[in-house]
Amino acid sequence: PFTPKNKETALRLSEKQQKLSVEYQNESGRIANEYMKPEERSFTIIAYPIPEIGENFEAIFEEVAKVNTLDKEKYKKIQQHLIDALDQGMEVHIKGAGENETDLYVAMHELEDPEKETNFENCLADVNIPVGEVFTSPKLNGTSGVLHVSEVYLRDLKFIDLRLVFKDGMITEYSCRNFESEEDNKAYIKQNLLYNRETLPMGEFAVGTNTTAYAMAQKFGILYQLPILIVEKMGPHFAVGDTCYSHSEATELHNPDGKEIVAKSNCFSEKGEYFNCHTDITIPYEELDSICVIGLGGRKTALIKEGKFVLPGTEILNEPLT
Repeated sequence: PFTPKNKETALRLSEKQQKLSVEYQNESGRIANEYMKPEERSFTIIAYPIPEIGENFEAIFEEVAKVNTLDKEKYKKIQQHLIDALDQGMEVHIKGAGENETDLYVAMHELEDPEKETNFENCLADVNIPVGEVFTSPKLNGTSGVLHVSEVYLRDLKFIDLRLVFKDGMITEYSCRNFESEEDNKAYIKQNLLYNRETLPMGEFAVGTNTTAYAMAQKFGILYQLPILIVEKMGPHFAVGDTCYSHSEATELHNPDGKEIVAKSNCFSEKGEYFNCHTDITIPYEELDSICVIGLGGRKTALIKEGKFVLPGTEILNEPLT
């Protein structure tokens, strides 16, 4: 990963070329999914460090092996507590701590039959390694507020003070502090996060539970060298672009408890509209104040307070953090 600098010699796309790049991305994605049908394929990627990570390579390798082989049965029970609480909510409020300006409300889909349906997938190591998240495709209407992270690497590019404003699930404003010029900052985000589009929807909201991975990253100072497969499990994260179920929303999925996952689409995918991109942005626990589920009548259930898990049945997740 590196921090880019603006230079006169850097290639720049004209407005016409930006539009062409969007058309190309859409069409190539459509063709790929026509011949490689998402519902007929599956894959798992496992991330391990290489010696170039530094002098602590062997110790880091052992820690990553531990992170990648955590007991999924243990996490299945813990994450079910989170899902049970989240499924009681109409929306979820995420608040940043200290200088983190995050103040975001994420709307949940209404469940027609809560006894048989759920909004969140209990994501375990059978399909996504390492274990450690519950995720959903949020309801766009009503999802509004500010998402902010002080420092994050997205596709190996560093973003400083990345700030996104959402209105009804769509990005309406965006900024960062990579460059002196506001115009350069906006162009950087438009090219490398929006992929030359004017806006993108929030395609995913997730609560990461792999505090063991977070403790490892802090111990060795490698937070920004870890791949997204691990980083996305280390705090709440939000994806802009398509949902996790892109092009396979019709596939019936069930959690280990038997409930069917019904929050797989949004108003774009329901019409067959896709963006063919999905970029995860994670807020680290140290920048997180709280995650609170808001139910009917304004009833609140706290999942996280002051960066620690407080929901009964999840407190064990705090052990690596202390």
